Amino acid sequence: MPDIKVTPLGAGQDVGRSCILVSIGGKNIMLDCGMHMGYNDDRRFPDFSYITQNGRLTEFLDCVIISHFHLDHCGALPYMSEMVGYDGPIYMTHPTKAICPILLEDFRKITVDKKGETNFFTSQMIKDCMKKVVPLNLHQTVQVDEELEIKAYYAGHVLGAAMFQIKVGSESVVYTGDYNMTPDRHLGAAWIDKCRPDILISESTYATTIRDSKRCRERDFLKKVHETVERGGKVLIPVFALGRAQELCILLETFWERMNLKAPIYFSTGLTEKANHYYKLFITWTNQKIRKTFVQRNMFEFKHIKAFDRSYADNPGPMVVFATPGMLHAGQSLQIFKKWAGNEKNMVIMPGYCVQGTVGHKILNGQKKLEMEGRATLDVKLQVEYMSFSAHADAKGIMQLIRMAEPRNMLLVHGEAKKMEFLKDKIEQEFSIRCYMPANGETTTVVTNPSVPVDISLNLLKREMALGGPLPDAKRPRTMHGTLIMKDNSLRLVSPEQALKELGLSEHQLRFTCRVQLHDPHSDTDTLGRIYSHLKSVLKSYSIQHVPDGTVIVESIVIKVTSSAEEPNLKIILLSWSYQVNKHVMD
Repeated sequence: MPDIKVTPLGAGQDVGRSCILVSIGGKNIMLDCGMHMGYNDDRRFPDFSYITQNGRLTEFLDCVIISHFHLDHCGALPYMSEMVGYDGPIYMTHPTKAICPILLEDFRKITVDKKGETNFFTSQMIKDCMKKVVPLNLHQTVQVDEELEIKAYYAGHVLGAAMFQIKVGSESVVYTGDYNMTPDRHLGAAWIDKCRPDILISESTYATTIRDSKRCRERDFLKKVHETVERGGKVLIPVFALGRAQELCILLETFWERMNLKAPIYFSTGLTEKANHYYKLFITWTNQKIRKTFVQRNMFEFKHIKAFDRSYADNPGPMVVFATPGMLHAGQSLQIFKKWAGNEKNMVIMPGYCVQGTVGHKILNGQKKLEMEGRATLDVKLQVEYMSFSAHADAKGIMQLIRMAEPRNMLLVHGEAKKMEFLKDKIEQEFSIRCYMPANGETTTVVTNPSVPVDISLNLLKREMALGGPLPDAKRPRTMHGTLIMKDNSLRLVSPEQALKELGLSEHQLRFTCRVQLHDPHSDTDTLGRIYSHLKSVLKSYSIQHVPDGTVIVESIVIKVTSSAEEPNLKIILLSWSYQVNKHVMD
C-alpha cells in the first residue's frame, strides 16, 4: 500500500526551528528551515545529518518550501543551502522573498558582528541562497516536476504567510506554517478550500487556548500603557519587526490621537522603515480596510510614533518604546530591558509567544533575578505583563481549519507536547480521524488509499437513477455495476451493452446450475407437474411456463426433473439460471 512519511527535524513537540520532512509518492520535500531562538549551540539549527551523513542535500530533496519570513521558519535557510549544500528550488511567496533576506542579515549581524560567533553564514551566502528562490502567487499551481505540484493559500499571520498544498498523483499533504483564523487590524483570516488532503500538518502553538475577545485585550493593553505613562513610567513592548508591531502601532496611534496624549512613542528604526516599505509594496496582502485607507493616506506613516535612537532610553520621563526582537533574546529590546528592569514604575508588555530559554520566557514565568552575560545578575523590578496579540490560530481556529479542509489524518507540530496531547484527543473525538504528534527525529507513516478517477457514461448514470437509488453525493460512496474500460491511460465505467459495442465483442451468457435431491414415488412428469403447480401458487406475479420438452421456466430459471438409475424413487431436480436473474426470484 502507498504511504506518506512525515519526520520533524524541528518543531516536533516544540516551538522553534520548524523543519519538517515529507516523503510522498517517491518525492522528498522540506517544509520550512528555521532556527531556535532558545539555543546558541548546535541545537540552534535542525539536524540535517538525519537526511544525509555526507554529501549535499540536493540529491535527497526535490524541493524546499518556506511558509513565511519569521526566523523560526527561515533562519537556517542559508546554512542549509550554502554550508550543508542544496542547489534545488526553494519556494516562497513574493513578500516572503522580499523580507526574508533583511531579517536573515539582521540575525547575522547580531550573531556574528555583535556576539563574535564564527561558524555562521555570511552576507554573501544569504544572497546566494536567495538566488535559488522561486517566488509564487496565491492559488497558483506550480509544477515542481512532472509528478509533484504545489499550491499556496492565504494564511494571515504575517505579510506573505502561506499554507501549502503538496500533491503527487492523488496523494496530498497540506502544511499550514503559522496561520491565524481571525482577521486583525491589518491582515485577513486564513482560508483554504475543501481539498481533503491525506494529512493536514498544522501548527499548535496555542493548542489549549481559546482566546478572549480581541476588543477586551486591546482595551486592557491601552489601559495598562496609559496608567504606566500617567505615573511617569516607561513601557517597553518587545516585538518582531513585522506583524504584531504594525498591529499595535495602529492601535496606539489612534488611542494617542483620541486621548491627545503627549508622551513620546518610539520604534526601533532600520528594520521597521523597510518593513513599512514592504507593506506598501504588497498592499494586496493586507485586509480591505487598510487598502481603502491607503487611498487617502498611508496607514503605516504615523504622526505620534517616531524613530528611536538608543540614547533616548536614558531620557527622563514617560515613554513607550517598540523594540526588536520580540522574545528579549538579543538586540535592542534586551538592551533597553536591562536599563529599565530595576525601576518598578516601568513596565514590559510581552505581546506574543516566548520560546523556552529566552529572557522573555523567564520573566513571564516570574523570574526576578536573571543571570546575564559575564555572570552579572539583573534584578527584575519592573512590572511584567503578558497579552496575547499573537497571530497564531487558537484551539477554536485549528478546529475551524479542519472543518474547512476535511483532512483524512491530522498531524500536529510547532507546539508543546502536553498541550498537543490535549488537542490531539479533542480532534480524534470530534472528527473521528487519526491525529499524530511526532517528536523531532520520529517518523509518522500514514497509509494512503489513493482514489482512482473514473469517468462514468451518462447512460449508465441514467439507468442507475431510474432504479430509484439516492442522488449522487460526494460524501456518501455507493456501488455501481458496469464494465470498466481502460483506454489511453484513462478509465471509463460503461454499461455492458456499450462496452460490447465499443470493443466489437459478442455477448456470452454465463449460467449457473445446481442439483436438489428429493424422494418421490411418482413419475418424473408428475413430479415436474406438482413443482409447476406449487410455483404458480407462490409466485403469482412472475411468468411461469410448463414447456412440452419437459422443463419449467420461471423468468430465466430453467427446472428439469430426472430419476436416479439405481434408485427410481430418488428424483434429481436440476436448476439453471443466468446472472441477470431477479434477486427476489432466487430468494
